[in-house]
Amino acid sequence: MTVSKAKDFRNLSEGELDQKRAAHEKELHDLRQKKSAGTLDKPHLFKRIKREIAQINTVKREKQNV
Repeated sequence: MTVSKAKDFRNLSEGELDQKRAAHEKELHDLRQKKSAGTLDKPHLFKRIKREIAQINTVKREKQNV
C-alpha cells in the first residue's frame, strides 16, 4: 500500500472517490478483525488508512462546495 496525498485524490471523480473510500473502510474493518483475533502484523496501517479516508472526505467536500 502506497501513501496517498490529498492532491492525488483531487484528480479522481466522485465515483472513484467513493470506491476508494469503500475499499479503505473494508480494509479498516479487516484490520480491526485481525486486531481482535491477535494476528495483526502492521498496526501502523490504522493511522494511514484513517488519514486517507479523511483526505477523501475532505476532497469530496471541496468538490461539493465548488
